[in-house]
Amino acid sequence: MADFPTTARVVIIGGGVVGTSTLFHLARAGWTDCVLLEKNELTAGSTWHAAGNCPNFAPNWAVMNMQRFGLELYRGLAEDVDYPMNYHVTGSVRLAHSKQRMEEFKRAKGQAKAQGLDLEILTPEELREYNPFMEIHDLEGGMWDSLDGDIDPAQLTQALAKGARDAGARIERFCPVTGVDRDGDEWVIKTEKGDIRCEFVVNAAGYYAQRVGEMFKPHGGRTVPMVVMSHQYFLTGQLPELEAWTKEQGHKMPMIRDPDISYYLRQDKYGLNLGPYERNCKAHWVTPEDPMPEDFSFQLYPDDLERLEFYIEDAMARVPLLGEGGVERNINGPIPYAPDGLPMIGPMPGVKNAFEAHSFTFGIAQGGGAGKVLSEWIMHGETELDMWSVDPRRYTDYADHDYCLSKALETYGHEYAMHFPHHEWPAGRDKKHSTLHSRLAEAGAQFGAYNGWERANWFAKDGEDTSEDSTQTWDRNGPWEPAIKREVEAVRDGCGMLPITGFSRYKIEGPGAKDFVDSLTASRLPKPGRVSLAYFPDSRGRILTETSVMVHSDDEVGLITAATAQWHDYEIFWRQAPEGITVTDHTTEVETLLVTGPKARDMLAPITEGHDLSASWLSLSMKGTVAGQDCALLRVSFAGELGWEIHAAPEAMPAIWDALLAAGVTPFGMYALNSMRIEKGYRAWKGDLSTDYSLLEGGLDRFVKLDKDVDFPGKAALLNEQQQGRKKGFATMVMEPGHQDAPYMAPVWSNGSIVGEVTSCAMGYRTNQCIALGMVQTDYLAEGTELEIDVNGTRRRAVVQKDAPMWDPENMRIRG
Repeated sequence: MADFPTTARVVIIGGGVVGTSTLFHLARAGWTDCVLLEKNELTAGSTWHAAGNCPNFAPNWAVMNMQRFGLELYRGLAEDVDYPMNYHVTGSVRLAHSKQRMEEFKRAKGQAKAQGLDLEILTPEELREYNPFMEIHDLEGGMWDSLDGDIDPAQLTQALAKGARDAGARIERFCPVTGVDRDGDEWVIKTEKGDIRCEFVVNAAGYYAQRVGEMFKPHGGRTVPMVVMSHQYFLTGQLPELEAWTKEQGHKMPMIRDPDISYYLRQDKYGLNLGPYERNCKAHWVTPEDPMPEDFSFQLYPDDLERLEFYIEDAMARVPLLGEGGVERNINGPIPYAPDGLPMIGPMPGVKNAFEAHSFTFGIAQGGGAGKVLSEWIMHGETELDMWSVDPRRYTDYADHDYCLSKALETYGHEYAMHFPHHEWPAGRDKKHSTLHSRLAEAGAQFGAYNGWERANWFAKDGEDTSEDSTQTWDRNGPWEPAIKREVEAVRDGCGMLPITGFSRYKIEGPGAKDFVDSLTASRLPKPGRVSLAYFPDSRGRILTETSVMVHSDDEVGLITAATAQWHDYEIFWRQAPEGITVTDHTTEVETLLVTGPKARDMLAPITEGHDLSASWLSLSMKGTVAGQDCALLRVSFAGELGWEIHAAPEAMPAIWDALLAAGVTPFGMYALNSMRIEKGYRAWKGDLSTDYSLLEGGLDRFVKLDKDVDFPGKAALLNEQQQGRKKGFATMVMEPGHQDAPYMAPVWSNGSIVGEVTSCAMGYRTNQCIALGMVQTDYLAEGTELEIDVNGTRRRAVVQKDAPMWDPENMRIRG
């Protein structure tokens, strides 16, 4: 075909709402040399049969931001691109059957307010004012979102496509991609109409994303961690009573969402649309006996309404009008699910200049914002807001098919579930065990999953409640609280030990390895024999990551970083490494045991040989033994006490554990460590440390060396910020304890205005204070400033503290 494009800057595979939104945002930003390839007609995948619901509400900060942006875009899109669209902004009521659900709503209201959205908390009687068709006798209350509604998915997609075409981008329909190849720095995208050479490629293939992902395996890719679920909703016949009400009111009935039962109910013309997320849900195309068809465009699964009986009966009791319409049409279509139900938007793991935007369970609501986010990734290599919660690299090698299937079934069946702070979801567990796992279990460990690794969160004594039901609370005082307190006190007064299994570890090797690492960090690298923290900024000077650094020589540097950052941080170095520099992952080769407390030296001395236990804080000893096992000792402690990290081969660690346990060292868990690190003001990755904040805003000045000769990323931005002054700053706040900790991104108020947000919060059992770490505007950073923190709808008094750790501010205990 003479007219077929043979080159492009970006090729997008997939013509649903997400692919067209990405094309739209690229073209509108001036990247017009972009081509979208669709195997059939636009919308042929999940988009055409989507219900088209458009909520602002999301339990996740980044996703709420994305949805907020998208819905704002949609409200002006028809006029913007001159394309007619049925977008009904009806508002919605969310129903709460319990006080716990009301607390979730209040938490969401606070986060929404910080994003400029007004969600209202309602009494049952007020709910009825918005929607007169429902029963309210058994409800605790609810929430009103005036900007919720529904949009026609096909019209939305075509409007975005028109806007992209008008700006100069191209769309090729009925053009399946048959393969991809690499030629130097270019991608060669193979299609039935010919090849296209391009710089960047995007997998936006919806429920085909795993199949498309297989094409990238020869180029460093992996099996895409997703499952295709069957989602049903049905439409009733026309209801005269609803028609009369609609004409009288002049608008459609506000949508009803019942998260405790798990369905939505909305008006469709003059009938109703009921869409449950049933517990007895079903995945498709997950076994050899049920293979994915070569093409499923514009097709549906057979009806399976028996699965929905309970939800239909409950919804009919809630809205008796539903029972009068009968089932006129049932839609049972495929939708993709990532294990956590959130999409994957960002760099394709292991593959350069390739991106992903798929696995959207709410693609219509999120598509507008997703296109913005992905276009930023492609054009700038970073996003305006921190989007880690949807980054494809959050899943690593543990996310195999069994994991993805069990988690997708769990997530779909609990689509509206509350995500309590101490609850661990049971599906997809035990993917990675340390060599200490059985010993931890014998000691009463209650486990949590960290990048697939099972770590001890807390240790239960006989008779303490370890049931999953006990974790279904927003409160701090579950059965884990006395355990955290006694574990912290054991560390404070004696010596404790914690296996920090799954630390991510890399070696950067080759001529000039040290200079390469130095060129990427704002920090000064340590001398050999020392360990230090290094902070790596993006081009805006924002906090990309934090690592522990050990310089072994000019040609070899070791890095240790958070478990969950394994693929993310590896790629910071791998994607930028010049020829001759290798970046290798050694995560599974070493286990870490933190031994800490004022008696740590006394406990280690009798079983340690070759290591100098009098060496100073931040020293590194590579050769020696503990309990007869070869190991390295790092003189650091995230708990803020005298301590060492023992780094040894996994098979060596049981002997070390046994010797320390026999000596009287107390096991402690991640919950206790979190409490102690907050008392010290130590930051956690992707909580306190994220690309939402610059290094200077994060209070990391002592690690930022602007006088370095190296022009590291973000240096100009940080110099400018230093000159102009920060807009926000890191603050430690002591909060009235109450019975709940402040959630992530809880708003911080002063005199009726939001002036910041909480990034971490916990009770400190050494200081007997409830401590919140966060970011607040610079005018409110002075010691003694009184603020208020919104904790799930209740404002609690908080006082800004001196810019120093709450516990041992002079670091005397660490230095020993």
